[in-house]
Amino acid sequence: MPIKTFRPITPTLRFQTTLVNDDITTDKPHKPLLVSKQRTGGRRNSGDMTMRHHGGGHKKKLRLIDFKREKFGVPGKVATIEYDPNRSSRIALIHYADGEKRYILQPVGLKVGQTVMSGPEADILIGNALPLKSIPAGTTVHNVELRPGKGAQMVRSAGGQAQLVAKEGDYALLKLPSGETRRVLVECMATVGQVGNTDHENVAIGKAGRNRWKGIRPTNRGVSMNPVDHPHGGGEGKTSGGRHPVTPWGQPTRGYKTRNNKRTDAFIVGRRTK
Repeated sequence: MPIKTFRPITPTLRFQTTLVNDDITTDKPHKPLLVSKQRTGGRRNSGDMTMRHHGGGHKKKLRLIDFKREKFGVPGKVATIEYDPNRSSRIALIHYADGEKRYILQPVGLKVGQTVMSGPEADILIGNALPLKSIPAGTTVHNVELRPGKGAQMVRSAGGQAQLVAKEGDYALLKLPSGETRRVLVECMATVGQVGNTDHENVAIGKAGRNRWKGIRPTNRGVSMNPVDHPHGGGEGKTSGGRHPVTPWGQPTRGYKTRNNKRTDAFIVGRRTK
């Protein structure tokens, strides 16, 4: 999918790029699979702000995505490839043989008219979902479950792909996009192929307003604040902070390990790489 640039007839178009959406086949989503999306403004149920720089943005409706892929043995035909404002990848509407319709993430190479299947007996083809125990080592997968039956939680963003390195007893070894090697139960489902819309990472936002459309509010630099507001604040004239970069609460922001989940440490074989 090519990247589109613009002639700089306005200053904001000089650096802005977008994707050519020639892969999208319809602009009308399947209404029964749409639900309203509640905005939080970065606030939790008690009303205090837990995520800064959230708010505004264009209205969105959630598309209900089938992350479980539990329709075993029922073939489905790809009806449309659609845009989803809630994720970086494209989605595909599947018309199953029993009449049901569901959305799945569109992998690279999945086109309208192709057939997809789920279950242990499915072929190793793009878009088919199988338990890891039925997938041969070396296969590229995405949309991977962490617990059998819970639905996929890993490798879901545009261009994401994991490699099934090996299988040892009840566990499969997966090399994840972060560089981490992790053990996952062989009963967990995964989809064959790489998540589509691989050029998403090459798009240049180009202007502040485009981030506002996405619901991202402005971020103020710590060095422009007063000492009461930020550890980098204060100083005569323009200073560069005077210490290694930290958050407003003093936690280092570069290379500082914040993971604290001893319960799943045993499943991580190799830590993520930069």
